[in-house]
Formats: sequence, structure tokens, C-alpha cells
Amino acid sequence: MRKRSYFFTSESVTEGHPDKLADQISDAILDSIIAKDPMARVACETFLTTGLAVIGGEITTKTYVEIPGIVRKTIKEVGYTRAKYGFDGDTCGVIVSIDPQSPDIAQGVACAYEERTGESSEDEMDKIGAGDQGMMVGYACTETSELMPMPIMFAHKLAHRLAEVRKSKILTYLRPDGKTQVTMEYEDHKPVAVKTIIISSQHKGEVDVDTILKPDLIEHVIKPIIPEDYIDYDKANILVNPTGKFEKGGPSADTGLTGRKIIVDTYGGAARTGGGCFSGKDPTKVDRSAHYAARHVAKNVVAAGLADRCEVQLAYAIGVAHPVSIMAECFGTEKIDPNKIEDLINGCFDLRPGAIIKKFDLRRPIYKKTACYGHFGRNDKDFTWEKTDMAEILRKEARL
Repeated sequence: MRKRSYFFTSESVTEGHPDKLADQISDAILDSIIAKDPMARVACETFLTTGLAVIGGEITTKTYVEIPGIVRKTIKEVGYTRAKYGFDGDTCGVIVSIDPQSPDIAQGVACAYEERTGESSEDEMDKIGAGDQGMMVGYACTETSELMPMPIMFAHKLAHRLAEVRKSKILTYLRPDGKTQVTMEYEDHKPVAVKTIIISSQHKGEVDVDTILKPDLIEHVIKPIIPEDYIDYDKANILVNPTGKFEKGGPSADTGLTGRKIIVDTYGGAARTGGGCFSGKDPTKVDRSAHYAARHVAKNVVAAGLADRCEVQLAYAIGVAHPVSIMAECFGTEKIDPNKIEDLINGCFDLRPGAIIKKFDLRRPIYKKTACYGHFGRNDKDFTWEKTDMAEILRKEARL
């Protein structure tokens, strides 16, 4: 049979992209609150446009943080320090409209359905209900050492490098806004070559794309990131600022909104996605914490050798501690009965919100750095959901 060959594409964005700037602001506010009040309930949204940041949402906390100051600091850290860059953290307007969390939601989180109906055991984890209904998806595969799809990992690393050469002044003409995109050729579901790279990078005026920008980005961004085994520069299609220029960027060119880059945040389209975004949400919101748990489950299934690809879906009801469904799909790559894999997941992982928060120590100010370059596949001790601490247990239970 002829090998199955196809192309697959994923994109990422830099920290100066308006949507990612909004995510960072929302998570910076969350971090500032949770550092002082770990039990705070936070759902914080950010909207950015020309010269204006609007902060809204529901926050219940015992502490006080200076939200406008956090907003301005975050904007300036990213690099928006002059209006000509598309935004200025010192002079932009900041509007704040925050209400407390709805008491109807709060009562379900503080006292779960199991506790209220007498179905709870003495286990403390039965007392914490999910902060919302919804489905959450985790994914892992053997394409990279991070057990992530290769296109999204390359796209993230290119975006991070693009910001790095700007901040370190290797390329002094770059500005904060930017996007990357990587198309890879697959054969029999394995990545074999990079076919197309697209980099759109904001820059100062009078920088020629063909004679300055493209050669510089190939030399200082693409070559340090893409291994030679995966790219033939004589054949690869490399597109840099395909419109011809990218001088106007940031929120003055495109509005930014929290949660609008959830495919960038997860698996680059290689897996199905859940129903909600992550940034600005405290860990009682299963949109965030259960996505982290689902990734942990899928990664450990793959790390254990039970499958080469694994997608895990979790679903919750608001105010209920136990998930209403757990599903694992291994796309024919499983090494044991797929029903056995689901049984192992149910037996080895506690997926109640309270247990997730406790296992991953999520009541810490760790969230701002998750807001850029992906929530998964990161080699950082604070990304506790990336640990493969359950792989050996799964192997033993599966008798591999």
C-alpha cells in the first residue's frame, strides 16, 4: 500500500500580538491576586484597542491589587513603550469594570452537589465543585521529546525566538507584534519535513523585506530553531511579511481579546479543543485546570508506551465534583485494549477539581508565563501538569 502523505499546519504568535497581550494582562492580574489570596475567585477579561485597555470580569477576593498599574507594567514589559509601536503602556487609557463572582456559581464551587445531596464521602475533594460545565481535551504524541505535535512546537519556538532577537537587540528594527506558521509534510502520520514557514513581524519603517528582513530572520530566527534534518532551504517555501510590510501593529492595528488564541494555546489544531479558554481564570475554573489535567493524563499514557497518540476528553457539570464523562482516543496506535486504557485512567487519576488543584499546586502565581508560547510542552518546573510521574504506574498496571 502507498504511504499516506499529507501536509499539516500550525501557527503561533509573539507576546506582542494583541490577543496574547490581552492574555498576559488577564493572567498578570490573576497572579497578583492569587499571590496574596490563593482562594480568590477570578475571571478576568481584557479588551485592547487603539490607546485603550478595558478590564472586565468577576473577582471575589480578600485582597486588593492596583489593576491599572498591573496593566501598564505588563504592556511595557512586552515592549509597547511608544505610541509609534502601536501602543504605549504609559499613556494608554485603562478602564476597569469588575463585579463579584455570582453567588449562584460560588455556592456550587464551595459546596459541591455530592456534599449537598449527601452523596459525598468524608473525602475533602468531594466538597469542591467544578466552576463551570464543559468539555476539556488533552493530547500527547511521540513526534517530539515534549510529546507534542511537531508543527506547533516549531511555531512556538520560532515565535519565542522572534521576540528574543528583538529584546536582545540582535535585530533592532523589530517591533513587538508578530506571528509564525509552520507547514510540515507527514508520511504515515510521522513528520518528515518542513515545507513552508511564514513569519510576519512588525518592524520600523524603511526596512526592505527581501534584502534585509527575510535574510535576517532566516539567519537569526529560523536556522537556530529548525533542525537541518527537517528543512531543505533550496526547496522549503519561506514567506516573510507576505503583504510587503508590517509597520503598523499591536492594538492600533488589530483589537486584542483574552482567550481568542486557544488553538495556539493548545495543540495547534492537531487535536480537538475544549469549550473554553484559559487566561484570567483561577483554578476552580475547569476550563483551565481540567485542560491541564487532561494533558497530564494523555502525556502519561504516551510516556508509558500504552499508545503513540492519545487524546483525552473530560466533561464536567457546574457545581459537581466528579467528571460526568472520561474518554480516551488513541487513533489505532494503542498497544493494549483501548477499553483497558480508559479503565486505567479511571483507576489511576483523580480528576475532581479539588484533587487537580492539589496535585498540580495550582493556587500559585504561575499563570502569566503560561499565556505565551503554549500552555503545554514547556520545560518549566511550574508547569506541573507536564510531569510524567504516572507513566511507570500505568506501565505496571498494564503489565507492559
